Amino acid sequence: MLNKKEDFFLDFKRDISKEVRMVKEINVFSKEMGKKSNSGDKKEIEEQIKTLKKEMKKVGDGIVKKLNQLSLNASLKSRIMQIIPERKAEGKSRKKNFLSVPEFLKFQNKYKISKIEKETLKRLKQKEEEEKVERKKIKKPSRYIGFANKLFSEFSAEMIKKYGFRELQVDIVKANMNFLLRSYLSVIILTTLISLFAAVLIVVFLLFFNIGTILPFVTLRTESIALRFLKTFWLIFIFPTTTLLFMYFYPSLERDSVGKKIEQELPFATINMAAISGSLIDPTKMFNIIISTKEYPYLEKEFNKLLNTVNVLGQDFVSALRNSSFNTASKKLADLFNGLSTTISSGGDLVKFFGERAETMLFEYNLEREKSTKAAETFMDIYISVVIAAPMILMLLLMMMRISGLGISLSTSAITLIMILGVIGINIAFLVFLQLKQPNV
Repeated sequence: MLNKKEDFFLDFKRDISKEVRMVKEINVFSKEMGKKSNSGDKKEIEEQIKTLKKEMKKVGDGIVKKLNQLSLNASLKSRIMQIIPERKAEGKSRKKNFLSVPEFLKFQNKYKISKIEKETLKRLKQKEEEEKVERKKIKKPSRYIGFANKLFSEFSAEMIKKYGFRELQVDIVKANMNFLLRSYLSVIILTTLISLFAAVLIVVFLLFFNIGTILPFVTLRTESIALRFLKTFWLIFIFPTTTLLFMYFYPSLERDSVGKKIEQELPFATINMAAISGSLIDPTKMFNIIISTKEYPYLEKEFNKLLNTVNVLGQDFVSALRNSSFNTASKKLADLFNGLSTTISSGGDLVKFFGERAETMLFEYNLEREKSTKAAETFMDIYISVVIAAPMILMLLLMMMRISGLGISLSTSAITLIMILGVIGINIAFLVFLQLKQPNV
């Protein structure tokens, strides 16, 4: 049997623990609300935060009542009464009961602290500054997206009900694009209409003006408007159609790009997870450690989605792993999540699992690097042939045609301009192609 004093302190401890849990939940919800762009989701999170605050107030009032029932002994009371005037005499502000890290660093010469404590305080200050920078990095909703939602949100919702757009929604999630399906459809519609308007302006401009390759580049038309319209009216259809197709298929292109970048980071992250799993810590903590390193930006987003499924949505870790395997752009990461969920469910050895996966992924990564090196050598040979040899041969042919009068007869300035523009275009195309093909790590 516990006496009254022990019962009192056990209740007091439970209340404090309950408040700590509520504070952690509020912190999680606050961070999640900063990431949401939809007003409906934000309102739901605000309601949950308000409910938690009300419960905290009730628990806090109970703690205050219990503290009022305590009776301090005379020596402690006298010591407290002695400290209060000293604090007031020093001119300390009573608005907060503790010094922040920067304030404590200012007074570190006054307080005799060790070098280890100074280093610890510096690290804490650095961490506070990094957290401030991260808060500033939170992106605000785009005005363009908001304007598109105002105009076409209802129409997009009707289209979703009618056609579903399931594949597009999956691509948006896997590409880690901060869009709701309805918002992205609204942006597609608005951008297509803008491109249609731009195409009409270009056609109207071409009805009255010609664009040439020699000075003056813009001249007045000499043909009739009807004939000119027949030559240029196709732009009205090409511009909006190209914009619509590009924006519709862009999430799938972004998904493929994100998947490749994830697979470039995955072998090294798996090696780290193999080392961390040897300490036999909770697997969720292992993902937290990988996120805290900030070395894997694309994997960090995937691991954050996984942990949010556990901490915010309340799913168990195995179910969260299986669900995350469907929402990632990388097949290798999906296989890793599925394998990890199976290993945890069957009670397998995580150290062995991560060790074997790390070895396999590193071997595949080295093979991909060798393929990239061989491809770069081939592209170099093609570049030499196309950019150096081909323009010289083409220029000789054009000059011979001009001298002999056969075929197309171009002036020297026109031939020079064609060669320069051709070489520039080929170089840009090769640079873009190599940038897309080369690995980032």
